[in-house]
Amino acid sequence: MRGGREVFEGVNFTVAGGEVLAVTGRNGAGKTTLLRLIAGLLEPARGRLELTGGAADATLPEQAHYLGHRDALKPALSVQENLAFWRAFFGGHDASAAGALETVGLADLAGLPAAYLSAGQRRRLAIARLIAAPRPIWLLDEPTAALDTAGQGRLVELMRGHLGHGGLIVAATHGPLGLDGVKELRLEPATPTPGPSPQGGGEKEVRGGEKSAP
Repeated sequence: MRGGREVFEGVNFTVAGGEVLAVTGRNGAGKTTLLRLIAGLLEPARGRLELTGGAADATLPEQAHYLGHRDALKPALSVQENLAFWRAFFGGHDASAAGALETVGLADLAGLPAAYLSAGQRRRLAIARLIAAPRPIWLLDEPTAALDTAGQGRLVELMRGHLGHGGLIVAATHGPLGLDGVKELRLEPATPTPGPSPQGGGEKEVRGGEKSAP
């Protein structure tokens, strides 16, 4: 439910380690809402989300990276300082942070304030978080947005590497991800219901779905 409106219902899916699930559907179908539910940023009105095979002492959101529409960067901080903040926040290592900038092609801009980055460079810096602090679950919302052809190619290689190491990916997308064997979950907006107007490491598996009626 968002703003008193039911966004979707009857959604069921399973995605295991080494698999990628593409969440598709027209604007407003609830793709971003589903990713935010998995990331723990929203609570489901009903139903459940389960993670099996992950770290026993961490919740599902604590084992996931959520890459949303906003790149979550401080303009006054440099490229390196922005990444260092997220590395520390997510518990990564200094060595992985340095390698992350090289991987996304921003090593030469490490000292540049983020305010001077282009939209594509900002997106690449946001993607670098996925490498600087590894987590098994990647939740990607339109991950190729603002990326040029080279940037999209880098991202595809990163996703392939992540899947090859047993990670899993759930991506909201309007286009192909450039990967083989992609599973698809197509969302359709729920029928509008009356309500108030809006006010303003080993193998892992994630399941989501409606609970059975009592």
